[in-house]
Amino acid sequence: MPPSLPALDRAHHLHPFTDFKALGEEGSRVITHAEGVYIHDAEGHRLLDGMAGLWCVNLGYGRRELVDAAAEQMLQLPYYNTFFKTTHPPAVGLAEKLCRLAPAHMNHVFFTGSGSEANDTVLRMVRRYWALRGKPWKQWVIGRENGYHGSTLAGMSLGGMALMHEQGGPGVPCITHVRQPYWFGEGRDQSPEAFGHACAAAIEERILALGEENVAAFIAEPVQGAGGAIMPPASYWPAVKAVLARYDILLVVDEVICGFGRLGEWFGSVLYDLAPDLMPIAKGLSSGYLPIGGVLVGDRVADTLIEEGGEFFHGFTYSGHPVCAAVALRNLEIMEEEGVVERVRDDLGPYLARRWSELADHPLVGEARSLGLMGALELVDPTTGGRFDRALAVGTLCRDISFACGLVMRSVGDTMIISPPLVITHEQIDELVSLAREALDETARRLSGDFAYTLYPQERYE
Repeated sequence: MPPSLPALDRAHHLHPFTDFKALGEEGSRVITHAEGVYIHDAEGHRLLDGMAGLWCVNLGYGRRELVDAAAEQMLQLPYYNTFFKTTHPPAVGLAEKLCRLAPAHMNHVFFTGSGSEANDTVLRMVRRYWALRGKPWKQWVIGRENGYHGSTLAGMSLGGMALMHEQGGPGVPCITHVRQPYWFGEGRDQSPEAFGHACAAAIEERILALGEENVAAFIAEPVQGAGGAIMPPASYWPAVKAVLARYDILLVVDEVICGFGRLGEWFGSVLYDLAPDLMPIAKGLSSGYLPIGGVLVGDRVADTLIEEGGEFFHGFTYSGHPVCAAVALRNLEIMEEEGVVERVRDDLGPYLARRWSELADHPLVGEARSLGLMGALELVDPTTGGRFDRALAVGTLCRDISFACGLVMRSVGDTMIISPPLVITHEQIDELVSLAREALDETARRLSGDFAYTLYPQERYE
């Protein structure tokens, strides 16, 4: 590694979701190459990527087929836009493939460059739909506290993360948030079933408070990803569907993380039988090899936009970018050819669930949960079973230790989360669980003040 690389990074690169001052003091981790489920840094360490990049490298690293698809398309048509009644073969092919994989009532897709742009598009589409239906006053969108739908102004507003709102406000008007279905964090005084019903009832209460005639849509992820891999109680989604069925309100299911096999189905909407009106997508769409997103649009919305809409004044320079679309199409073809989604559902997901649940016996773990290839560990004080003092930043400590152990495991507060590539093997799941236990053990030793047995140099954690 050139000795100036971290210095140049510190001098010129403002990283996303980063404390710039802390980065300047500590320096950045330089990732140089990757293969399969592993990444390598400039210091020669190999890490098992338990987060698939940012929930996205579903087919793993180093897939030559995706590189070839990009190269071939660059030579044929490296770029052209899809504005003004223009298209090209990769956009058409990808659109057809997506609509074949999506629920049967979804037959159109609007392409974007990212999940954040997809959720911006959702907001525009929802309000355009109601205006065309002669109800332009239906403006309110209900989201969830701690929900994440991107970091653009519209995405941040649709999401319910307090720290983002503190920095980004005021947000887009006519967006409100209700309680999240986070049983371990907020509902353990009730049964999971009762808590799920209570969270759905909160949506109905907000609808009635705002006035049914003013509410345009409800937006949520099937399983909250960035919020902490929060799997809702089994009672939650059926109760939400019943609430929305009583009112004339669109359902937006954000599939940016859950889509393309993460939960063992092509979409989380299929797993939970949700039949959404709009589905934002991105991340696993191209396995992260190139930036692309979109919105799958249900027939009742699409038919209105097409038959009654006229021009929709919205879009992006890179909507349906030919190279990104070609790579995404090849990515989906490989997933079908290799039966990736079915293997997550029938083999890898159940295997991870069995191995991951073994970590529940660790003194620091209050709950070990997983669904498909997504998992979470809730860290608790072993003396009380309750949460640690936030000032201790135990999740951050555990995250840093896990990196030193050789595992990329993310922290959301004191919740540790994983989302490995969908091509991970049983042996690599065993390795992941073993490394996670090492990180938990070392975290417990650090918290107890017992440094007699140290797996890695002390300075790695300070």
